[in-house]
Amino acid sequence: MLMANKTAEIAPVLETFPTEGALVGVMSYGSGHINDTYAAYYQLDSGDCRRYLLQRINNRIFQDVDGLMSNIVGVTGFLSKKIRERGGDPMRETLNVISTKDGKNYYFDGNGGYWRLYVFIEDTFSLQVVEKAQDMYNTGLSFGNFQKLLADYPAKTLTETIPNFHNTPSRYAAFLDALEKDAFGRAKEMAAEIEFVKSRESDTRVLTDLLRSGRFPLRVTHNDTKLNNILIDKSTGKGLCVIDLDTVMPGLYHYDFGDAIRSGANSAAEDEKDLSRVEMRLDLFEAFAEGYLQSVGNALSTEEKEYLPMGAKLMTFECGIRFLTDYLSGDVYFKTHRPGQNLDRARTQLKLVDDMEKKWEQMKAVISRYS
Repeated sequence: MLMANKTAEIAPVLETFPTEGALVGVMSYGSGHINDTYAAYYQLDSGDCRRYLLQRINNRIFQDVDGLMSNIVGVTGFLSKKIRERGGDPMRETLNVISTKDGKNYYFDGNGGYWRLYVFIEDTFSLQVVEKAQDMYNTGLSFGNFQKLLADYPAKTLTETIPNFHNTPSRYAAFLDALEKDAFGRAKEMAAEIEFVKSRESDTRVLTDLLRSGRFPLRVTHNDTKLNNILIDKSTGKGLCVIDLDTVMPGLYHYDFGDAIRSGANSAAEDEKDLSRVEMRLDLFEAFAEGYLQSVGNALSTEEKEYLPMGAKLMTFECGIRFLTDYLSGDVYFKTHRPGQNLDRARTQLKLVDDMEKKWEQMKAVISRYS
């Protein structure tokens, strides 16, 4: 149902963009929790309907809107060129930002609102949960292709939209600080988790040391490689377009590979209380790795490929550290819906790390098989 009240409120924003047709209405769209997203419906002279995707950028999280939008415009423009060169359709295979009438890549409404407009990619859908191994394979294909197309993009020119996002040593230091303060007296509940994290302190530096030494090059990374950030073509059932580019930043491919495994290969819910239900599903790890390595190809060096299991382990470990830190700090970052939820989330992540360590040789064999 179109929301007349939203139409009246948002129409002045839409008027700043060169849209086609007559505005019919606006409705909330999607399930994202960061930005406010709307589908804007326009009727063309032919009688057909055209949609645009309008977003209000959450500038509390993304405080450098200029840098954020410069990243997105730069990356999508680069992708469009690559897609066109290989005979693809850049209007469907990447996001397309519509500039304002005065040539800017976003609109500031003067009241704290930062707005951007995208071409709406029709006849697509996204999945919210992994239903079968093929879903993970297709996810791997899509993100591997995304990274291969951007392999020669100058990553150093990108703004860090969230500074130190995957700086695991920094995350570990923040955990130690929160533990020392123990502001809410919660440390006594998590002695086993504290010992688990401290005993793996050396792991936190592995990827950052490889980057700092120059053994691994700086890459363009997506940093939110969940299944639902891929639009799937309704006609083919295959991944079409990688979306949600707010966290595109310079980093390592291992961050994206690892976060996809962390979020997609978990056998249980992220806040599962019964840890006996939690494991890293090797079949889903293999499915993603096969698709990813098939599409990323030689954009990744042999040594980088060898460290992909460490990416999976370290991104999971880092997430567990962040949940523990937030729990010690009074649940100030991650939203919770019940007491102890962040501690349960942390325990789930650490159980996944433990399970990955048990399956380490199998994970390495999978990477070797498809490299």
